[in-house]
Amino acid sequence: MDLPVMPPVSPMLAKSVPAIPDVGHYEPKWDGFRTIVFKDGDEIILGSRNEKPMTRYFPEVVAALRKNLPDKCVIDGEIILIEGNRLEFEVLQQRIHPADSRVRMLAEKTPASMVAFDILALGDENLMDKPFSERRNILERALAKAEPPVYVTPAVTDLERAQEWFVQLEGAGLDGVLSKPLDGAYQPNKRVMFKTKHERTADCVVAGFRWHKTAKVVGSMLLGLHDDTGLLHHVGVVASFPMAKREALVAELEPYRIELSEHPWGEWAKQDEAAGGSRMPGAQSRWSAGKDFSFVPLRPELVIEVAYDYMEGDRFRHTTQFRRWRPDRTPESCTYSQLEEPVAYDLGEILKLSAT
Repeated sequence: MDLPVMPPVSPMLAKSVPAIPDVGHYEPKWDGFRTIVFKDGDEIILGSRNEKPMTRYFPEVVAALRKNLPDKCVIDGEIILIEGNRLEFEVLQQRIHPADSRVRMLAEKTPASMVAFDILALGDENLMDKPFSERRNILERALAKAEPPVYVTPAVTDLERAQEWFVQLEGAGLDGVLSKPLDGAYQPNKRVMFKTKHERTADCVVAGFRWHKTAKVVGSMLLGLHDDTGLLHHVGVVASFPMAKREALVAELEPYRIELSEHPWGEWAKQDEAAGGSRMPGAQSRWSAGKDFSFVPLRPELVIEVAYDYMEGDRFRHTTQFRRWRPDRTPESCTYSQLEEPVAYDLGEILKLSAT
């Protein structure tokens, strides 16, 4: 491979802002795997955010990129997975699997797509120092004939339209809106773009905690919500605390510690062990790299309010943020019914814009 920009490259990042800024360029924030594509003839490398290649996990994407991209280029984008009319990140995660046979089976059963939103090199020219407005024009021309499952991300220049997108596109599984200054160069690993994401709050049961990886303090608290039958489901974690608070939480949670056999998730833990891993607390995942995800069970009596972006299936998509304790709420009142459901939106409608 001989390109003016060679792998690995850390992607340019975005910092969170509460409102969409007036910077002149707006795109949907895709919920997938951030990917930098390096293509030299038939040779393709898919670089991830942590700079490790993901090429082997997406053979169908490699084939589509080989067909649709210019002969020599470096493209920044997102690998996504569409089911029905929305993005499905949980299904996409299943593609990261050690068995090649399973990867290829899933490539046929649940094929992924690629959305391009920046270009770092074309031919023998390094474009990273050019302003984004120029890179965007080059990207549109370079991929003008691209066909699904390869797309150029739709974009608008009107702030009011971007604000409409922010509301509409959540129903299609998108993550919010990205705002990009038109005069900016491509700066790897720098937060020079802006992301505005949805945030809501929910009251959740604190059902356990995990120890911090570096000290005998609380690393994260495990959250639960009840379904219509009263069953308590693991829905995510809250983990962002100052060290003094982590220390204080050890004493605060101590009176609620119980044996796993007494806990609502005790049976799940046994089933998980027999099944070889699942989404239940304590489970290893393909992303964990052998980390210990065992947890300390607590009597499910404490309630906290957390802020979250949105739900992915029956769980919070990202780590939640602690807001406050809720001694006024009973654990039984912490149910899925309190969560706001975004209005459904056809993802195909937004992808059609990339072809216009």
